[in-house]
Amino acid sequence: MLRLVAFDMDGTLVGVPSSWRVVHEYFGDHNDTGLRRFLANEIDDHEFIRLDIRVWWKHAPELTLADLEEILADVPLMPGAHPLLDSLHRAGVRTAIVSGGLDLLARRVGRELGIDLVLANGVESGPDGRLTGEGIVRVPIHGKEGVLAGLQAQLGVGVAETASVGNSEIDVGLFRRSRVGVAFRPEDEATRRAATEVVVEPDLEKVADALRRFPPT
Repeated sequence: MLRLVAFDMDGTLVGVPSSWRVVHEYFGDHNDTGLRRFLANEIDDHEFIRLDIRVWWKHAPELTLADLEEILADVPLMPGAHPLLDSLHRAGVRTAIVSGGLDLLARRVGRELGIDLVLANGVESGPDGRLTGEGIVRVPIHGKEGVLAGLQAQLGVGVAETASVGNSEIDVGLFRRSRVGVAFRPEDEATRRAATEVVVEPDLEKVADALRRFPPT
């Protein structure tokens, strides 16, 4: 029986591919150098976030968490998010966000959708709300499998009772810890191949159809 569904956020629960990139684009900038260095394993998650913040500081040296919340305020939920989450909660299924995206957005999405557990990355701030330049890594970009394993242990839920939903190769780790992995509008062939179900329409209600086929143990 399905007891837990873990969701990626960026490109899955919300209609933007990267919440970090939303902030970069607000300032008309990018962190392509940091991304290239991260993908080449030259820097870790913490340094990647530090480089993101340095890009923002070029434009707003006094940037605060409140400023970031305002920038992210218009990020839309993916169509079908409310019906999908409502149906899961009515069935007594626990839900979680496991995201490398910004926790400011993840918490807002969690509140709006009634999601039980929210794990995402963030930026540190001082007492005045201004960013310190350091990041908070709760979900290593290449470590989602371990994060989901921790949630399953916390909730007493097994792999056979878990489904996950994501859109990129980063989410394949979630699929490995799930009986059903749903590739939602997959960005790459690796994600599609790793999934047990594929949804190509930009509508999360289609994920509900996939989860109804959750096989019995």
